[in-house]
Amino acid sequence: MDGAEWLGGRTFHHSAFSAEALVALKRGTTVSVVLPALNEAATVGAIVRCFRTELMERVPLVDELVVIDPGSTDGTDMAARDAGATVVYEADVLPDLGRVPGKGEAMWKSLAVTTGDLLAWVDADIADPGPEFVYGVLGPLLTDPAVQYVKGFYERPLAERGRLRPSGGGRVTELVARPWLSMFWPDLAYVIQPLAGEQAGRRSVLETLPFAAHYGVEIGLLIDHYDRFGMAGLAQVDLDRRVHRNQSVPQLGRMAFVIQHAILRRLAAEGRAVLPDPAAALRQFRNVGREYRAVTDLLPLTDRPPLRDVNSPK
Repeated sequence: MDGAEWLGGRTFHHSAFSAEALVALKRGTTVSVVLPALNEAATVGAIVRCFRTELMERVPLVDELVVIDPGSTDGTDMAARDAGATVVYEADVLPDLGRVPGKGEAMWKSLAVTTGDLLAWVDADIADPGPEFVYGVLGPLLTDPAVQYVKGFYERPLAERGRLRPSGGGRVTELVARPWLSMFWPDLAYVIQPLAGEQAGRRSVLETLPFAAHYGVEIGLLIDHYDRFGMAGLAQVDLDRRVHRNQSVPQLGRMAFVIQHAILRRLAAEGRAVLPDPAAALRQFRNVGREYRAVTDLLPLTDRPPLRDVNSPK
């Protein structure tokens, strides 16, 4: 199955599924939903409340709703707990293995503290949450046993000068991820939003994959899954629209740096590139008055091993 064939056969709209219909298909399968959330007190409560009300109380699709807090200082944990989530502090999970900063760590450790056969991750900064962000990415997994990993995609408005433009988000996808995928994994260029945080997979597969640090986690999971299983195990679902906090250009630069390093590590493992320096630092410049000041960031550039290789009970 090449990318073009896959796009026609494994691309869905969330309206093809419903929470009610998917419950009937669970047949003993358990579902965990995880929100990695660092300083997201402004939005995490509404997201948790939506998922708990719609997908646990009204329809019993989700069995476990967990927020992984890497160390928030704004009351994210209280907001999530008050809304009905189980809050787990990242530092308490696999403490003997230390900590790698960033989102990838929260996602990797979430496998160690959840029990669902299917695991869905949703970002905690969504300003317009709906249950489709969960049941949409679960749909292909519950309706097709061949599907192993699902990516969401959506229209991404861009906040600019206090106004919301109808499109323009996903800049790192179009400027970094898609060009790299087009060159080295052309089938994956048919994935509409390879960096989307809304995604789901089977625990039996996810526990066999490494998790790249920080912003590299999504592109790493996508490439690693493809390298092992090809396009046949992938699906993508249109979730309509997602409004969230847009990042500054310097922050996007940090994202791009980590993502490209994750890509290069995978190319090096395949013998298609030289392994980049894992201690490389990103140098950026800030214009302060009439002076340009160099700012150097030491960002996490590594992979966590497959959880199955880590000897630790849940």
